[in-house]
Amino acid sequence: MRILFLTGSLVHGGAERHAIGLANRLAERGHECSFAYVKADHSQLERLNGVPAQCLGARRYLDFSSVQKLKEIVQEKKPAVIVAANQYALMYAALARGGVPLMATFHTTQLRSLKEALQMVYYRPLFWGAERLVFVCEAQRRYWRRRALFGRTTEVIYNGIDTGHWKLDGHDRPALRRALGYADDDLVVAMAAVLRAEKNHVQMVDAIAMLRRRGVPARALMIGDGPLRGAVEARARAAGVAEHVLITGLQQDVRPLLAAADIAALCSTAVETFSLAALEAMALGRPVVHAEIGGAAEMIRPWREGLLFPVGGTRALADCIAALAEAPLRARMGTQARETVEAMFSEQAMIDRYEAVLLELGSTRSQREQVRRSAAAH
Repeated sequence: MRILFLTGSLVHGGAERHAIGLANRLAERGHECSFAYVKADHSQLERLNGVPAQCLGARRYLDFSSVQKLKEIVQEKKPAVIVAANQYALMYAALARGGVPLMATFHTTQLRSLKEALQMVYYRPLFWGAERLVFVCEAQRRYWRRRALFGRTTEVIYNGIDTGHWKLDGHDRPALRRALGYADDDLVVAMAAVLRAEKNHVQMVDAIAMLRRRGVPARALMIGDGPLRGAVEARARAAGVAEHVLITGLQQDVRPLLAAADIAALCSTAVETFSLAALEAMALGRPVVHAEIGGAAEMIRPWREGLLFPVGGTRALADCIAALAEAPLRARMGTQARETVEAMFSEQAMIDRYEAVLLELGSTRSQREQVRRSAAAH
């Protein structure tokens, strides 16, 4: 079947990665996939493996010339279904779809600002008009159902990752740690996230300072870059732990760095709904310390795959990291984390679910068109 994917941009973000992964894998299964994105951020364009992509080149929030361009793409591609990732792409898809069935994937739970909350006033009816709204965890579906956000039909499809790609094979962990300047007894905590306010890297800096005052040899390995890098570095200097906080910058392949770490952590205060970064760390056999946000409790069971702490609770974060200081405990939990990803959160299982839903939506449209043609003939 023909499927058109639409995102707001190709910025480094979970929703964009998710849409790219869906397009790539469904194309590999023989579907005719194409891709469009609204704004000219091409950061992840190279991740699209042979799937044709077009940028709408929007110069403002709602650019009607870009809506027209999307209409022309729809007319040219004749997709059976359009898949829009998050509310901004959904707005453009709803304006341009021309009767094509619409699936919306939604990756957000808590909104980051009053502006985003106000925007949901006019986004909400767009979700209502989607033939299928897909949430990525049960906690998210419950949250938005209470706030009257739903599609004509809704369901949950958990995020999944390629367990064959996310594995430790081929990584020389001792050599990696030496190259990064870590001693054997250092407790290395990795954070793989863009340095933005909602990811809350400064909390990790404070937790590292707290742990080192307790005598725990904790060190932070922050994998990524972003607008708050300077603020995070300044916080580390002020806390006296600058030498124990390493920011790597953007990395094309984070697996070696996660392999060098002992624990992965996510300190998000908002946005995190069902973290791909957490699943990736789990697949690499790393226990995850995760803020109790979004669907964290649906992937991490305390003392099995990792530990949970209250959002913003720096002391609780430090306590969780300290609790994982024993290598045998980390090894056991890391093994269980890998097993959980293989059993529940594999990419194959996720793609199977999406493919079934898309085929259902495409089939429903075909049946409706046949009825219309039959009625017109008579």
